[in-house]
Amino acid sequence: MICRADGMAHDTRGLVSSQREFGRASGTAYRVERDLLGAAKIPADVLWGIHTFRALRNFPISGTPIGEYGSFVRALVTVKRAAARTNHTLGYLDTKRAQAIEAACVAILADDSYYSAFVVDAMQGGAGTSSNMNTNEVIANVALKLLGEAPGTYAVIHPNDHVNMAQSTNDVYPTALRLGLVGAARHLPDSLRTLAAAFGARADAFDRILKVGRTQLRDAVPMTLGQEFRAFQHGIEREIAGLTSSLNGFLQINLGGTAIGTGLNTDPRYREAVVAELGALTGLAVVSAPDLIEATSDVGAFVLFSGVLKKLALKLSKIASDLRLLSGGPRAGLAEIVLPAVQAGSSIMPGKVNPVIPEAVNQVAYLVAGYDLTVTMCADGGQLQLNPFEPMIGYCLFSSLKILQAAVDVLASDCVSGITADSLRCQHLSGRSIGLVTALVPILGYETCSAIAQRALAENRTIPDLVLSENLLPAEQLEKLLRPEALTRPNLPGDHGAEL
Repeated sequence: MICRADGMAHDTRGLVSSQREFGRASGTAYRVERDLLGAAKIPADVLWGIHTFRALRNFPISGTPIGEYGSFVRALVTVKRAAARTNHTLGYLDTKRAQAIEAACVAILADDSYYSAFVVDAMQGGAGTSSNMNTNEVIANVALKLLGEAPGTYAVIHPNDHVNMAQSTNDVYPTALRLGLVGAARHLPDSLRTLAAAFGARADAFDRILKVGRTQLRDAVPMTLGQEFRAFQHGIEREIAGLTSSLNGFLQINLGGTAIGTGLNTDPRYREAVVAELGALTGLAVVSAPDLIEATSDVGAFVLFSGVLKKLALKLSKIASDLRLLSGGPRAGLAEIVLPAVQAGSSIMPGKVNPVIPEAVNQVAYLVAGYDLTVTMCADGGQLQLNPFEPMIGYCLFSSLKILQAAVDVLASDCVSGITADSLRCQHLSGRSIGLVTALVPILGYETCSAIAQRALAENRTIPDLVLSENLLPAEQLEKLLRPEALTRPNLPGDHGAEL
């Protein structure tokens, strides 16, 4: 290719301003395309056309072309493939064009090098029109090349008349966005299961280690370190269920509604047929929304999914913060666990190691929460029959999925799986915990136990020592009440637990 398509998105103003010089210097190295605004010179061999050219000029915003979202590109192309098949079946698209369009779609789906031709910025005005036009033009030009025609020979296959037949941006874009998000999220549940399993393995390893539980960062009743890590495991597992459930909301689509949901320019049979075709191509149980006018303007499924991602992010952040607290030290903090050392922690303090992986997870969570707020505001900004801010919604959700996926993977592999426990430190702190007195309340009463706790603190003594010295309980009864299994598994009669 004379001009790299993936480079256009990053230097769009330079591309536009250089068209005159480019054409003059290379003679026939460009083609001329026209739209309602006039003519423009397009680099001869690029797979996009004039509508993409306009978008490159208008939206040099994020520097992130839609081609970076592979699942979104695949969804756009698959929607076009389903439409071409349906239009051919219904008799509106001739066999030669239908086969060429489908062959182009298959080629793009099979070779991700084509993604570099999807160059429009993910942040764009127009409710996704630029993305739809870019897709139409790429498919048309790939089809033309397969037929032996030059790019831009639109009398043979036209981006709008043929590739976009019976479609509008307003039903193509939201449908593709939904399916693209389903694709982008496909690995996250597995990564979360891996993370949960890593916490579970640590829970098994730590199940015999007694420690102090804490509420409001104050000493509370005893627990095992294994119980603490098991709670992390179960918390992650609960998020998997919520994520999977929310993705099902994307399977209700408005394809066939065209501009505002009325289905203008479609055969009465088209809506049902194209949804069935899309389901067959994707293997997803897609269904048509009951009211396409309502569905065309509704972004509720995106809001719900964004909230689920935020909830997951905040759960991960809370766990990351707990790991930082529990590993604080090594001499002056809680220091109950030791995180894997993955890099030097200071340019001035030799030997210092920081909890950098949990810190990165915290920051990912904060960004996801910010994206969720943006999605909320975009949802609020829709008017009448369309929400024009779906491109920003898509940018936020694809970005959230990308960084959450990375954060989950690195937390599991480079942090959780290598955590060790300082059992002596846990034993020391739990032995001196004032929270032990809580187990004596049913025998001695709240007031007496409160006084014991106050004296233990004031006199720097342990609870067992004070109770025995005051003859408040026999040693045998006290030992039974303060057995680790009685403290950490009180609701399991007969379970004598491990010897801690």
